[in-house]
Amino acid sequence: MKRFEQAEILNRLPEQFFAKLVKKVNAFVKQGVDIINLGQGNPDLPTPSHIVKALQKAADNPDFHKYSPFRGYSFLKEAVAAFYEREYGVKLDPEKEVAVLFGGKAGLVEISPCILNPGDIALVPDPGYPDYWSGIALARAQMHMMPLLAENHFLPDYEQIPAEVLRKAKLMFLNYPNNPTAATATPEFFAETVELAAKHRLLVVHDFAYGAIGYDGQKPISFLETPGAKEVGVEIYTLSKTYNMAGWRIAFMVGNEQVIESINLYQDHMYVSLFGAVQAAAREALLGPQDCVRELVEIYERRRNAFIGRLQALGWQVQAPKGSFFCWLPVPKGYTSETFADLLLEQAHVAVAPGIGFGSHGEGYVRVGLLTDESRLVEAAERMAYVLKKVEV
Repeated sequence: MKRFEQAEILNRLPEQFFAKLVKKVNAFVKQGVDIINLGQGNPDLPTPSHIVKALQKAADNPDFHKYSPFRGYSFLKEAVAAFYEREYGVKLDPEKEVAVLFGGKAGLVEISPCILNPGDIALVPDPGYPDYWSGIALARAQMHMMPLLAENHFLPDYEQIPAEVLRKAKLMFLNYPNNPTAATATPEFFAETVELAAKHRLLVVHDFAYGAIGYDGQKPISFLETPGAKEVGVEIYTLSKTYNMAGWRIAFMVGNEQVIESINLYQDHMYVSLFGAVQAAAREALLGPQDCVRELVEIYERRRNAFIGRLQALGWQVQAPKGSFFCWLPVPKGYTSETFADLLLEQAHVAVAPGIGFGSHGEGYVRVGLLTDESRLVEAAERMAYVLKKVEV
């Protein structure tokens, strides 16, 4: 049989690190072991019923059984603009400054081939969401990693970026509230980012996936709230986390109109937009009752308090996250993030994500998702404490 070799570009793609984690977890599950899986980022709660009903009603509309407009329905882009003005005081032109995406992941991968040429440099947070790397690889560009360190509140230190790198860099990814560190950004940091981007002609791509999830009464801020942000950047917002719509695959990019045109042009050649009924349901999510969002954040905050509180009571002095639905926990001395994750899986039957999977500066940490109910999170903390008694924390 003739062999068809993969194109070279596929060999440039990064390894899917977490496929290995899933394989390990599934091996225990097949043996009948009760695994508490906190290693993934998949929301566990259902989509609010009024959004589901909007989809059901729209699915009966024969107008939506045809191809959707290539760049999405105007009613959805107008809803996005209304949402941003209501939530963040940011005014957007629905047709020029809003692009409909097939989920946030798609936009985060697509943006690099839209902006980067082979040999260009993208500035990437380390640790960070691995799909940033995928788009950069597809563009045949290079990465310069920006360490996110505890001593700098998991914000990049721009003074540590070499001048030669800044000269060649075209794009920078940021993500706050942050996956995996759960850190949040300040207005001062975003103002510094706008200044840097304007000086060096950098495009800032802010991944705002966890934009609704902030704790202790602090609402996460949008990058576009910063004066001058639309001149230098775009923001990607997904409905996956805010409205528990992960499986619906709908998100949007907002901001700089030249970049919006570029992503729309790219998608013109890839898709014929989303099913119209999904877009109608997304409009309902953005413009309909928002009690469900407040209730969701309260649920995550209770889960955070239960899990972190129990760990602290059992002697592991960890920091409570400020945003997202993740906790970023330091590993004990003598362990790597992967060996500690393996230890928890094998002895506590709790699955967590090793920090090394998010970049070299993720070493020394594991990521825990608050994606099960409070009682299971408390049980997970107690199982982990049983193992931690055997090691130095």
